[in-house]
Amino acid sequence: MAILKGILKDSLDYYLDLDQRLRARLRKLPHGSVLKRRIGRQDYFYLNYRNGRRVVSRYLGRQEPKEIEKEIKERRLIKKQLKEVEDNL
Repeated sequence: MAILKGILKDSLDYYLDLDQRLRARLRKLPHGSVLKRRIGRQDYFYLNYRNGRRVVSRYLGRQEPKEIEKEIKERRLIKKQLKEVEDNL
C-alpha cells in the first residue's frame, strides 16, 4: 500500500508541476485570432481578442503575421493539454 501511495504522490507532484508550467507559458502567449481585412487592393492584418465584454482589434500590419499565428496555435494546444492535466488531477 505504501508503494501505491508513493506512486500516486509522484503522479500528483508531476501533474501539479506540469499545470504550473503550462499556465506560465499560457500567460506569455497572445490570445484571440488573426483577421485579414481587404481595404481597396491591400490586405491588412489585425489581432482580435476579447477584453471583458468588448472585442478589441489590434493592427498588426500588411505582412502576414506568421509568428503570431504560430503562437495562437501553440496557445490552443496548451489549453488542450491543460484540460487533460485538470482531468488527471
